[in-house]
Formats: sequence, structure tokens, C-alpha cells
Amino acid sequence: MFNKFSFHPVVWTLLLGTIFARGASFMAIPFLALYLASTEGIHPVLIGVTIGLAPLTGTIGGFIGGYFSDRFGRKKVMLGTIFVWALVYIGFSQASHISVFMALNALNGLCRSFFEPSSQAMMADLTPSHLRKRVFSLRYFAINVGAAFGPLVGVSVAQFSSSLPFIITGLMYTLYGMALLFMLNRHEIIHISPITKLRMTDAAVIAWQDKRLLMFIIGGIFVSVGYSQIDSNLPQYLQQSFSEGVVLFSRLIAINAVIVIILQLPLTLLSEKWPVMRAMVLGSLLFAIGFASFGFVSTPFGFMIAMGIVTIGEIFIFPSTSVFIDQIAPEDRRGTYFGAGQFRSIGNFTGPVLGGWLLHDLGGTWLFSIIGLILVGSIWFFYLGSKIKVSQDIQST
Repeated sequence: MFNKFSFHPVVWTLLLGTIFARGASFMAIPFLALYLASTEGIHPVLIGVTIGLAPLTGTIGGFIGGYFSDRFGRKKVMLGTIFVWALVYIGFSQASHISVFMALNALNGLCRSFFEPSSQAMMADLTPSHLRKRVFSLRYFAINVGAAFGPLVGVSVAQFSSSLPFIITGLMYTLYGMALLFMLNRHEIIHISPITKLRMTDAAVIAWQDKRLLMFIIGGIFVSVGYSQIDSNLPQYLQQSFSEGVVLFSRLIAINAVIVIILQLPLTLLSEKWPVMRAMVLGSLLFAIGFASFGFVSTPFGFMIAMGIVTIGEIFIFPSTSVFIDQIAPEDRRGTYFGAGQFRSIGNFTGPVLGGWLLHDLGGTWLFSIIGLILVGSIWFFYLGSKIKVSQDIQST
């Protein structure tokens, strides 16, 4: 059993740091809109724009951050990013003008887009191929643990001061950066994958020419369009359908977190010997069934069952996407590929808009039925990507 989790010390640092850092960010960021609303003179539209800047810059910056990790090394990118990230959160606590909040949240998204592809690439660098799915599953588990306790701590801390969660988050990111610096210096990392000599434009062209990656991104956009409904249009639909819709939504989120924490490890051990495409297809299929069910069930228990189906699909598909990118990425462009994979977050922008229009004009049944069909469409693109053979031009640098 110990050998099943015998990872490099730096990998364990990144996994534990993910719980630490994600818990800290979930302690602060979910309350950013409320924090901005409490600042006099900030229009609700500007608050929405400010919140949306982080995923926008994150989508754009993912490829750049991944390329930099291939070009200049994971260590430099990760350490440089984590300490800037800490200053961003401390800056939130001191800012008072909307333009400063916008700049900080744009930088917040940029830091995440630089750090995450680099850290995932380093995990893959330092882990044997047969254990990588387990590592990425544990990373996803760590994210959900942080998401489970972070908001609860944030609510308690914010009672003393609305800016305190941001200060604490900044300090926690500083501690994470110091721990990572110590471990990276103690365990000298000889970059397993060769550092790329490609210019960024050349790397972008080569990545774009990889049709497997392109099919994956399109399929991932479809998945993001579906999953984004949980935070955007599902709560609105529940509020329209039930007198205590907000309470029901909070219970669904709790069910999601509990199922992930309980079932992540056993389902990972069950599926890790499967071809990665089987797990991705199964996850998308469960997504389609679960989201379509939201449009037809009419009782709180029915919504809970549907959320359970969605959550099991989530457990299968999200870690598998990291494994898929790792498998198709050339050795010297692993960070670039992980960064390019961030473009699937485009669905996080388009999903709420599309879903809001469908909910307003057609109603919840049509909304979630169409979302179910979109998620079925993701299976087709994943399948196409798995059937494409890598060309010699893409393999060569």
C-alpha cells in the first residue's frame, strides 16, 4: 500500500500545498463580490466585470505560463508566481478603488494560470508514468478538500473584519512559497524532460497543429459549458422552483464535496488500469445524464440524486484530463501542453451566458436538456482525439 503512494517529496509538497493554498483562496475569493459590494460607489456591473477578469486572464495566460515553465524551468516560474500571488491577496485587503481591484483580480487569474500548468508538469516530471493518474487524482482530491473547508473558515474570519480573509490568504501563500522553496532546494531537481529551445510562437504553432490537443480542448470547452451551470444557472433554477431553493443549492454543493472526498480514492484505484479515454467518456456520459436530470426531476431528493451522478462523473473526468494531456505531450513541451489545455476554460465564460439565455427564454427543462446534449457532444470530440495518430512533424522540434 505504501508503494502505491510513494511519490517524490516535492510532489507531496505540491499535493499538501494544494490543500493549503486552495483552502486559503476559497476562504477569500468567494466573498470578493460581497467585499466589493460593501465598498461604497462600486456599481454591480463593475463588480461582475472585476470577478470575470480572473478566469479571463487565466485562460489567456495558461499557455504563456506553461511555455515559460518549459523554456526557463518549473522552479523559477512556480516560485516567482507564488510570492507575487501572496502580494495580490494582501493587496486586496488594502485596495479601495475599483481599478485597483480589477488589476489585482486580473493578476490573480494570471498567477493561477502560470502556477498550475507548471506544478502539474513538475508532478508528471517527478512521477513514474504508471502512477501519474493517481497523482492527478490526489491533486483533484486536494482541491476539493480545500474547497470544502475554505469557505467555512472564511465566514468565521470575516466576522471580525471583511479584509482579514485576504490578509490571512496572502500569509498562507507566503508560507506555501517558503515551504516549496525549501523542498526544491533540499531535493535538487534535475529536469527530467529536456528544456525546450523553441520560441513561444513556434511552440504555439506546433501545439495548434496537434489535432489531438485541439479535439481535447473543444471537448473540454463543452464539458466546461456544462459544469459552469452549477455555479451560475442551477441556483437560479432552484430558486424559481422551490421556496427554499438557496438552502437546497447549499445542500447540493455539500453533497458534491462529500462524495468527492469519500469516493475519489476508491474510484481512482478502480479506474487507473483503464485506458484514460474510457474514464473521460464515462465521466462525460454521467455528466450528460446528471445535468439532463436536473431539468426533469421535481423533488429535492431527485436533485440530490442528479447531483450525485454529476459528482461521480466529475471524479472520473477531471483527473483523467490531466493524464490525457500528459500522455500526448512531447517531453520538452509538457508545460506548454498543460497551459494550452487551459483554453477549455472558454466554456466557463460562454456557459453561464448560454445557460442564462436558455433559462430565461425556454425554461429549466430545455436548459438542462440542451446542456445534456452538449455534454454528449464532448464524447465525440474526445473519441476523435483518441483516434488521431501523432504526426512526425509534431513529434520533432
